[in-house]
Amino acid sequence: MLFPTIRFAAFFALVLPVSWALVPSSVRWKWFMLGASWFFYGCWDWRFIALIALSTAGNQGFAHLVHRSPDGPPRRWAVRAAVAANLAVLGYFKYTGFLFDSGSSVLRSFGFDVTPPASRIVLPVGISFITFQALSYVIDVGRGKLAPTTLLDFGVYLSFFPHVVAGPIVRASEFLPQLDERPDPRKVDVGPAFWLIAAGLFKKVVIASFLADRIVDPLFANPEQHGGLEALVGIYAYAIQIFADFSGYTDMAIGLAVLLGFRFPQNFNSPYTATSVQDFWRRWHMTLSRWLRDYVYIPLGGSRKGRRRTSINIFLTMLLGGLWHGSAWTFVAWGALHGGWQVFERLRRERSDDEAPAGPLAPWLGRLLTFHMVCLGWVFFRADSFRTAGLVLSRLFQPSPTPLNAMVPVVVALMLAAQFVPAATVARARGTLAQVHPAVLGVGLGMAIAVVDVLGPEGIAPFIYFQF
Repeated sequence: MLFPTIRFAAFFALVLPVSWALVPSSVRWKWFMLGASWFFYGCWDWRFIALIALSTAGNQGFAHLVHRSPDGPPRRWAVRAAVAANLAVLGYFKYTGFLFDSGSSVLRSFGFDVTPPASRIVLPVGISFITFQALSYVIDVGRGKLAPTTLLDFGVYLSFFPHVVAGPIVRASEFLPQLDERPDPRKVDVGPAFWLIAAGLFKKVVIASFLADRIVDPLFANPEQHGGLEALVGIYAYAIQIFADFSGYTDMAIGLAVLLGFRFPQNFNSPYTATSVQDFWRRWHMTLSRWLRDYVYIPLGGSRKGRRRTSINIFLTMLLGGLWHGSAWTFVAWGALHGGWQVFERLRRERSDDEAPAGPLAPWLGRLLTFHMVCLGWVFFRADSFRTAGLVLSRLFQPSPTPLNAMVPVVVALMLAAQFVPAATVARARGTLAQVHPAVLGVGLGMAIAVVDVLGPEGIAPFIYFQF
């Protein structure tokens, strides 16, 4: 069930009033929200309900086991068992085919004719997000930052429909305390919520779909048919497409959660204004970046064990982050590129500490270099193979046989410029909306949806991050 559809609109129009009607009865509200969330998740495939139910029960059991285990090795081994079990489930669904294909390729290189079995495993939508949220719960219990909650509360947290399929990655410590609050429907930030929903719809349905249809999909499907200017603009366009697609979903998820009385963490903060790749990851998919920092980078040793070990930890964290995004070597290459460049940046900063202060152009040169490094990485992220990525990059040096659609660079430029709008200006606009009567806001949202419907394509393409 996709957010920008009539089907979801009908679902949410039923869930929202019932949810607020049940707020005075906490237990009834939780059972209703659990059922609504399982229904939402099961609409993709009814078998997914069994998966999320088993994940809920299994991780709740691990949380109690960890909590009861004595401090020291017993507790650490209980946490490791939970991590291993979760990663085994994730690995089975997401990486079985990848491992078979990679193993077969290695054997064929040694002269063994091996054909991997055809994979019939259905990848559950959002399984990576579900797994990471479950792991954060169990690990935080092991660290003593959180006590095990009830099975019902954990079930609501893990399956809550606004974030279940594509994030943001909301930690148990951020979500569970909100279950004990009694939100007042009169104090819901309707204006900012409608802003987020309308902006998310526009970015996904209009911007991302337009760029995918006009240049990105044709470029990556048939690179040989495109010249240098088309390839360059197409790469830029994909950078905007994936931002509009993913941040658009996040905006809608956060806005829907606000209407239900919940606060989600911010997930994007003008990522293409970053002055370094490290800065980019402070702004792009921020909940994933913090998750990797707290549950991968720091446990590996972080920056506590010297320059060489710090560099290795950064590289490994980004390598695993790349593999998390997809079961293909192109994703591993994407993670390696980001990890290697961050190591380079760190070493360069350490060596330039004693140099004179940078000039006023330095931040803009940093933004220019960072944007193009990120775009280079996006080529491998989007391509279905190294061959396709190589063909796309090789076309940058070829003449353009056909004229470029003039609207594409205009849309790319406007979306890039929008990233530089001061946060204070956006905050003032949202604050103004907060003062508008909800009925007027409802009419405005309806008009925005009508505009999106007119400008958008027929049908809605799946969100890019649903595959992760």
